[in-house]
Amino acid sequence: MTQSPTLPPLEIDGTSILVTGGTGSFGQWFVKTLLESYRPRRLVVFSRDEVKQHEMSLSWPAEPDSPIRYFIGDVRDVVRLEMAMRDVDVVVHAAALKQVPIAEYNPFECVHTNVYGAENIVQAALRTGVGQVIALSTDKAVNPINLYGASKLAADKIFIAANHLSGARGTRFAVVRYGNVLGSRGSVVPLFLRLLREGADSLPITDPRMTRFIITLQQGVDFVLSSLALMRGGEIFVPKIPSVRLSELVEALAPGHPTRAVGIRPGEKRHEVLITEDDARTTVELDDRYVIEPAIHLYDRRSLSDDGGRLVAEGFRYASDTNDQWLDVDGARALLRQAELLPQ
Repeated sequence: MTQSPTLPPLEIDGTSILVTGGTGSFGQWFVKTLLESYRPRRLVVFSRDEVKQHEMSLSWPAEPDSPIRYFIGDVRDVVRLEMAMRDVDVVVHAAALKQVPIAEYNPFECVHTNVYGAENIVQAALRTGVGQVIALSTDKAVNPINLYGASKLAADKIFIAANHLSGARGTRFAVVRYGNVLGSRGSVVPLFLRLLREGADSLPITDPRMTRFIITLQQGVDFVLSSLALMRGGEIFVPKIPSVRLSELVEALAPGHPTRAVGIRPGEKRHEVLITEDDARTTVELDDRYVIEPAIHLYDRRSLSDDGGRLVAEGFRYASDTNDQWLDVDGARALLRQAELLPQ
């Protein structure tokens, strides 16, 4: 039996890292992890909200002996991005407009941030000589039925194609794609917790049959960091993560609490997909993840299948309703505790 490639060590100590959307849920957890477990030379938080940066600086002040720095800017502004990326080795791109209904109502804004913003990241990274760029994507980018998903699919294509622009020795670009993040801002769990605190007599659920891939913020951060170590350029990294039924997630959160079905919202799916049958033609399986490799040959890039990765079977599909990893109520409760959303 072939073995997955050994994960290279993450050489991040002493480097300069910039995270866009750094005041968001992922960005704050990413900063927390790097400051606690690594020794970056500089850690730049790039975002457009000065209030959130101020609040974040109360926990992690930008003092002379600290690597953290706060940089006001918008990914729509390529000149500002170039200023922020000077002397930066690694960019983690987490900035996006993510709310499905808001994107449907404000399509121009979604496209300007998620699509043009991705183009600006690529141009700024190429011009300033950044070594690695890794962008966060979503399961909604796969066979999208809403504008948010379509905009993230376009962004994914931009980042993968950017490797053609950088040449054999230039900036490397890759994408990380995963499912719903427990406890992230705007996700369903904080909504349920707020309703419970307010004494709601029932919790609104769209469809009890709905399934989702689920991951904690810490797992998402760790996966991005390990993908940085593994990336060669042009990959979409997909973690092997469990699925959960919405009904069982609610039961884990509030046992026995009444619910009411409100119907699937416009732009929502009953089940999500992370890898399609068409993606499977270039997908390599590793022990803890799948890697969709670039379909077009890139420079002298060596395939992970040449180094122990296993090509998935023809017709393979990675979907939340046919996943072989499932969380029951007890498993969902344990993950909620791990994510610090329920008491231990």
